[in-house]
Amino acid sequence: MSDQPYQPTLAQLRAFVAVARSRHFGTAAAKLGVSQPSLSQALSSLESGLGVQLVERSTRKVLITEAGMSLLEQTSGIVSSAAELVSSAAGLTGELRGTLRLGLIPTVAPYRLPALLPKLRSEVDDLTVTVVEDQTARLLESLRAGRIDAAILALPALNSGLTEIPLYDEEFVLVVPPEHPLAGRTDLGPDDLTGLPLLLLDEGHCLRDQALDLCRQAEAGVGVIGDTRAASLATIVQCVSGGLGVTLLPEPAVGVELRGTDLATARFASPKPGRRIGLVYRASTAKTEGFATLAEIARAAAAG
Repeated sequence: MSDQPYQPTLAQLRAFVAVARSRHFGTAAAKLGVSQPSLSQALSSLESGLGVQLVERSTRKVLITEAGMSLLEQTSGIVSSAAELVSSAAGLTGELRGTLRLGLIPTVAPYRLPALLPKLRSEVDDLTVTVVEDQTARLLESLRAGRIDAAILALPALNSGLTEIPLYDEEFVLVVPPEHPLAGRTDLGPDDLTGLPLLLLDEGHCLRDQALDLCRQAEAGVGVIGDTRAASLATIVQCVSGGLGVTLLPEPAVGVELRGTDLATARFASPKPGRRIGLVYRASTAKTEGFATLAEIARAAAAG
């Protein structure tokens, strides 16, 4: 009998974490890309080596034992650290591989991810994407702290130590009730916003600041409704449908958010007001080449 202490394998630890999270052997096996018997064997070997029962098995459900719950957080940390090691090693090559923790602002994520994620899957091998949706300030904080690898947001980010790659421009579209005097116009100027009851996202959303910048160009100012607070464009659009005012949407959001409504749009004359969306990442990263590839894919996905 060997005197060496038991050393669990990474496969065994992954098996335990997968089963604990899914509470189902078939689901856990599919997630790990292994057969169910292999998964069960790995978990049994881990329990035997540790000398404790981690999981109670029955024909209908999976329960995590008290010992399993005590060890789950530590085991999850080991598995996560191993994944981070692989990601870091991939970063040393400068390639887009391993794990990509990608942040997006809420006024971009719902409208660009449906095209971006499938394109990433089809064009980049060995890449696992984790999406973090948050406001600009928190995304930049997470980026500087290393909690995410890159972010897609409105430029400029105005943060030292970060590199920006412009991706595409989005024009702003005015959304109004169907009988509004501006409905259908294609020659709006900033002054046409004068006196309109404009509904904006809550504080902290960059789209709010961008809309206010446009409003400041109107000579008499805009009647921004301060008591209406919303965290999403979907809510703002519903408020417009309810007769509470009008709003500005980035072009990619128009088709999604106005679907199923009778709302109308009005568009601005050139130069059309809007915003520039870009990819931001730490200037110190070794993945410069990989992020250039990501930028190319994001542009292509946006172009359709």
